[in-house]
Amino acid sequence: MPTPKSSSHIRFAAVGDIHVRKDSGGSLRSLFAQADEAADALLLCGDLTDYGTEEEARVLVAALGAVHVPVVAVLGNHDYESGTPEIVAETLTRAGVRVLDGSVCEIEGVGIAGVKGFGGGFGRGALGAWGEPAIKLFVQEALNEAMKLEAALAKLRTRRRIALLHYAPVVGTVEGEPVEIFPFLGSSRLEDPLVRYPIDAVFHGHAHRGALQGCTLNGVPVYNVAKPLLQRSRPDAAPFFLYELPREPADASAP
Repeated sequence: MPTPKSSSHIRFAAVGDIHVRKDSGGSLRSLFAQADEAADALLLCGDLTDYGTEEEARVLVAALGAVHVPVVAVLGNHDYESGTPEIVAETLTRAGVRVLDGSVCEIEGVGIAGVKGFGGGFGRGALGAWGEPAIKLFVQEALNEAMKLEAALAKLRTRRRIALLHYAPVVGTVEGEPVEIFPFLGSSRLEDPLVRYPIDAVFHGHAHRGALQGCTLNGVPVYNVAKPLLQRSRPDAAPFFLYELPREPADASAP
């Protein structure tokens, strides 16, 4: 295990929407090397590849060779494009990446629950399960992802907890995108379990032109860490978001 970057805090470098292509390796190595130097763990918020191919996943794995801290990831919609998301996940898992899909892991006393999420819209603008079967299937997919997130959060037993998504759970972090595409950027159904369970922070991507930060109804910070957004809004900083939590005493992992 690498030496902690801080004796008092654990630091997470979070980024999504890196959209790896077959020629992306060189540029990503620099990004990952900087994240490895700054953080105790790397969080990847989906759209890890551009077309969801095994070749792209292998390029990503090669670039992750610069990373010696734990890596935790969820998939995004681009990782499903070729119809073989399981191959992307398996390729990453074989390389030691913890790929979450309704599952959890623990990094130095911090519990992490992860799902891809889905669209459907927010609040009064959320799509209802009414009418054609295709609409009902669309809404059911959003409900399924919300239930997977709830089940994952229920498994966590740590004091400190993070949720990792690709789609946005709140409207605040998609603002800046065209209003017409809000329903395809996330779903407030994903917010429901985040309100019901104690959690410190939420990270997602997908909304390249959204806002960096929002919050849930009960004030939990939600961070949009889509790489294009980070690059545009913070051109002089490395394109990842650095987040830290206090380290818990060794005997304080249970709530």
